[in-house]
Amino acid sequence: MPPKKRLISLPEKAHFFLLGPRQVGKSTLIKTSFKPETVCYFNLLIDKEYTRLAANPSIFSAEVEALAPSVTHIVVDEIQRIPSLLNEVHNLIENAKTPRFFCLSGSSARKLKRGQANLLGGRAWNRHLYPFTHLELAEDFNLARALRFGALPAVYLGDDENAIEMLEAYVDTYLTEEIKAEAIVRNIGAFARFFKLAASESGNLINSSNIAREAAISSKTIKEYFQILEDTLIGYFLLPYDKSDRKRLVKHPKFYLFDNGVRNALLNRLKSDVEPNTYEYGVVFEHFIINEFIRLNHYLKLKLEFSFYRSNAGAEVDLIVHHPCGRVQAIEIKSTENPRPSELMGLKSFAELEPEAELICLSRCHRRQNYGAVTVYPWQEFFAQWIAALRS
Repeated sequence: MPPKKRLISLPEKAHFFLLGPRQVGKSTLIKTSFKPETVCYFNLLIDKEYTRLAANPSIFSAEVEALAPSVTHIVVDEIQRIPSLLNEVHNLIENAKTPRFFCLSGSSARKLKRGQANLLGGRAWNRHLYPFTHLELAEDFNLARALRFGALPAVYLGDDENAIEMLEAYVDTYLTEEIKAEAIVRNIGAFARFFKLAASESGNLINSSNIAREAAISSKTIKEYFQILEDTLIGYFLLPYDKSDRKRLVKHPKFYLFDNGVRNALLNRLKSDVEPNTYEYGVVFEHFIINEFIRLNHYLKLKLEFSFYRSNAGAEVDLIVHHPCGRVQAIEIKSTENPRPSELMGLKSFAELEPEAELICLSRCHRRQNYGAVTVYPWQEFFAQWIAALRS
């Protein structure tokens, strides 16, 4: 099967960072974006390449300067493994005799953000790559498969047996290569226990003290571990909605893993499809929809901000979408085919706080439905119309 066309586009005449978790297709995207004869690759996952450049980063500059003028793009895979190479890149950009562009890909932002790496002073654009969206898969999209196996390209496009093997290996590879090999944490066993608990709590309010008790780790360490997941692009925080930013920061956030397949692998739930109309189906459907919003926002450069709503009385809305123009959309996610009006009370609670907000429910219903001020959409129809309206 030929590579799927991605929604993201890489700049042809600009330096850029391309960040994303492992196996989302960064190398494939780069290879299909530029002519092979114009690209020189440095793959820092290859031990020999890593060892020689880590020992003497100046070799990188010497080899780049020796390239033929026809080579216009220099790709460095897993740049976070040798952050000092960015000093060489910076110098080459400043003193270029032959115009060339640097493509710097990585699966972790931790060393780049926390190691005072040279981020090229704004000379490089930032791009993020994620697992497939339903729009990229087009006619090959299958909701049941996305909820069970997630949307990492090689996993989604493979058969079921290989998908299970790859996802189980993915979790082990993350622990050994991203965590252990980079010496991010000293106790890999403690982190592995935390990782499974983080999967079980994905989508819930994060209470570090409760997780600390279950994992037999300090609450401070739990907070550091969640930050590691975010820095290594395995998940992200969703903050609670509040008109006051100060208040917003003192409430418990939610945390979502970036892919349903990775979550299910951690929880040993890959052996069969998730049954509709069950609690677990609702959980993975919510994860799927929220991840779609995150991915499409970045790809389409919509500059949206996301949060969730929870009142003191316990009323909830899964996703609040803040537009740059001030428009607010409150979105409840229901996995059923016929959401009941009683399930939409969180939206009505939010409307008391934000009377101008659009009240929306995304579900698996077959046709649009109205319940007072709340519009229930088939989720695919909503995304199609939402994107068309934002692009217009």
